[in-house]
Amino acid sequence: MDDGVAASFQFAQIDQALGEIAQLRIVQAAGHFLAITGDEGHRCSLVQQLDRRLGLIGPGVDFGRDDSGKRAKVSGHESSCVSRKLRDHSGEKRQGNARRPYPQQHSTAGGCFCGCADAAFFASRGDRFQTRLSGAFPTEGKESDMPDLLLELRSEEIPARLQRKAAGDLKKLVTDALVEAGLSYEGAREYWTPRRLTLDIRGLTARSADVREEKKGPRTDANEKAIEGFLRGAGLSSISEAQIQSDPKKGDFYIAVISKPGRAAEAIISDVMPGIIRDFPWPKPMRWGAASAKPGSLRWVRPLQSIVCTFGTEHEETVVIPFSIDGIVASNVTYGHRFHAPDAITVKRFDDYVANLEKAKVILDADRRKDIILHDARDIAFASGLGLVEDEGLLEEVSGLVEWPQVLMGSFEEDYLSIPADIIRLTIKTNQKCFVTRPIGSDTLSSKFILVSNIQASDGGKEIIHGNGKVVRARLSDALHFWKRDQGNLPDLETLEASAKKFDLDLSKPLDQRMAKLNALNVTFHARLGTQGARVERIRALAAKLVMQIGADYKLVDRAAVLAKADLRTEAVGEFPELQGLMGRRYAALQGEDASVAAAIEDHWKPMGPNDRVPEDKIAITVALADKLDTLTGFWAIDEKPTGSKDPFALRRAALGVIRILLERKVRIPLLTPIASHMARIDADLLDRASAEKKLQGGDYMTSSAIVGDGMSRQLDLLSFFHDRLKVYLRDQGARYDLIDAVVTPEADDLLMIARRVEALTAFITSEDGKNLLVGTKRATQILAAEEKKGTVIADGVSENLFRLDAEKELFAAITTASAEASTAVAKEDFRSAMEALSRLRAPVDRFFDDVLVNDEEAAIRANRLALLRLIREATGTVADFSKISG
Repeated sequence: MDDGVAASFQFAQIDQALGEIAQLRIVQAAGHFLAITGDEGHRCSLVQQLDRRLGLIGPGVDFGRDDSGKRAKVSGHESSCVSRKLRDHSGEKRQGNARRPYPQQHSTAGGCFCGCADAAFFASRGDRFQTRLSGAFPTEGKESDMPDLLLELRSEEIPARLQRKAAGDLKKLVTDALVEAGLSYEGAREYWTPRRLTLDIRGLTARSADVREEKKGPRTDANEKAIEGFLRGAGLSSISEAQIQSDPKKGDFYIAVISKPGRAAEAIISDVMPGIIRDFPWPKPMRWGAASAKPGSLRWVRPLQSIVCTFGTEHEETVVIPFSIDGIVASNVTYGHRFHAPDAITVKRFDDYVANLEKAKVILDADRRKDIILHDARDIAFASGLGLVEDEGLLEEVSGLVEWPQVLMGSFEEDYLSIPADIIRLTIKTNQKCFVTRPIGSDTLSSKFILVSNIQASDGGKEIIHGNGKVVRARLSDALHFWKRDQGNLPDLETLEASAKKFDLDLSKPLDQRMAKLNALNVTFHARLGTQGARVERIRALAAKLVMQIGADYKLVDRAAVLAKADLRTEAVGEFPELQGLMGRRYAALQGEDASVAAAIEDHWKPMGPNDRVPEDKIAITVALADKLDTLTGFWAIDEKPTGSKDPFALRRAALGVIRILLERKVRIPLLTPIASHMARIDADLLDRASAEKKLQGGDYMTSSAIVGDGMSRQLDLLSFFHDRLKVYLRDQGARYDLIDAVVTPEADDLLMIARRVEALTAFITSEDGKNLLVGTKRATQILAAEEKKGTVIADGVSENLFRLDAEKELFAAITTASAEASTAVAKEDFRSAMEALSRLRAPVDRFFDDVLVNDEEAAIRANRLALLRLIREATGTVADFSKISG
């Protein structure tokens, strides 16, 4: 279809096409685009309804404006994007000098579209569409005369980590409120700087549509109370104001016609803005000034200073939307850079707002600020023969600290390069928000660093560089001190002998001393799960149980488990907690530990997230699994499980870590056994601690937090938690949810085998034999389930003497052979061969259902045939529950 083909609807044809979808409201805005509002479920089904009713078939398209921002533009894409894009508000910065800063496609909340997938549907039907619908979207040369809204909330500096989300929240809150009030818009985009949140909404309807609603009432012969209730609900003063409608079946009944006139966009905006600003979801808002003493005073993340809110078309004068909040009155005045351009700036619409801000040393677009910082930093480093050590998180943060980024280079003494590179990088990043550099082609760092200033200094930044350099050198001096002290002896070694004996530690080694100190200080891990020392004991014991199954060296595993948490007492980790594990590995290597032990100290924390690497060495795998299983089992023992979105102890991450290690490193461990034995140990510890506390308090009122006598409920609940995380992981890998459900059983605790079964089932069920066998198996299962529900007698076993047809004999023989082969293959964990054996049931099952009537009049034959169906279910059940597979 040619670009620009599009259509708008005649209302009568829309009503006829949509029929019963009365919950949708179709609005034509300025004669050239369509808005759909109403129930989201109905909006999502709109395309399907039109396809069915109008008989229109065709691919979806991408709809937007051309490079001049003046006309509709259409390009093909898959129609499956409808549901994905229906509520996608986002826009992206356009390249070049186009007026409207939106991409080729953009959509609006609440179902409004000028570029959303539903509009694309209407536009995609080509010539066949023209026979039913007339009119067109804007074409070449026709200007859009829809008004635009500009909103700016300017405050003191917003913390960088909050800016992006806050701008997104602002866009969602405002656009949702406008759509809820009956307005529609073409597109919206949010912007942010350290001192302002800005929202640019284009193509906003100037007025909401008039609404005519019919409310059905009681029959005309209803009692007086029913009629009075109807009048109150409809807002009518007399029944004479109602209309009467007749229904051939239900008789005459009243209806109330309620008309609500539309409202001007300015009035709607003025009404919704104060509430949005006052209730804005900042995580930690503050109050300020004299007004803060009053109840209900405005709260904002930092003191709010001014509001810009202008509204108008491209070719007319804009107006200021009148509203105020706690004495801050909306206007068309903003302010530029705090130091370079503090004077007031009068703005009209978004285009001159951006231009004037840039003249006033403010770059509004955060992505552009990031781009400037990144490329200037690369260029400055390259000019000195260095490469920039890029850090996306730091780049995001720094771009939120400046409105007019100026990139400079500082330096420190090369003596500090004796500090490990990770400590240097974190010191400079954490304390000064600066980037480090390295010689091109080298893994070592250089003594140069990149800083970003918010001021264009008259001296070229010399004083700024000098000031930052002083702070960096001071911080690196501290880091060097930490690094050297951690390699020395502790002053109170004689007090650590008991801890050293408990963990078989060598007090001549610095890292062993730190582990002894960690235990001696009784550092708390969790109030109900004891100290870090007790935790290391548990991890050590659990790792010893896992050694044989993983095939790791016991002595190395034991040593790694003992030292795994030792670096928590080092000064480097105390200053930079994110270095835990990494510093332990360095200190272990310095004191001559086995390379596998040193690696395990770092890697037992991994994976820290879905994209983090997984331990490879068997020593590290063993300790990592023991650490994570101890955490999960412990919190399940005290009933501190994740609830909803709350997971303060990162238990979902720990479970995902276990799953990734088992699957990606192909480790076979039935989880229920170590979980059960480890929980029993934790329960015993909890009981001992509770008894000690009772004795200390001298009373009987304290009870153990452990759950005693609950059987395996907690253990199975934890296993179910693993199943839930495994399903998420496998779905992310592309597995079908129904195939996962078909394989997972409540007692299945070998996660690697579950994954392999899903893989084999996926390959089988997508084959032709698999699809046909699935149909036959589900038919057998459904018949059997229905008869079992009715209490129909089913034979305990299949009797060959009761066979009357060849199809019965053939199916019985095939099931006997296939079941034996499948069971043998499953025992060998050869699931593909098991599937192949079951695939040979396809023809006998098909013939059985073609030739045989299961519910025979003779009870014995019926019972025998039902038993034969049960054999089908049992045979396929050796690999999966086929009744849970869709299709």
